[in-house]
Amino acid sequence: MELLVLGGIVLYFFIALRFWQGFHRTYYTQSRFVLSVLWLPLLMNKSYRENFRRALLG
Repeated sequence: MELLVLGGIVLYFFIALRFWQGFHRTYYTQSRFVLSVLWLPLLMNKSYRENFRRALLG
């Protein structure tokens, strides 16, 4: 069970890091840290989801 939780945490931060690195591809100009850390709950927003996809895929 602990391994599953650890894997989830690692995956969460890996995706946040990918978003951080691709942030320049989005239409956002500020709040890079906040948007990177809160990526999971913000995926409910369509605009954020499109920018998130743009940041990850290029």
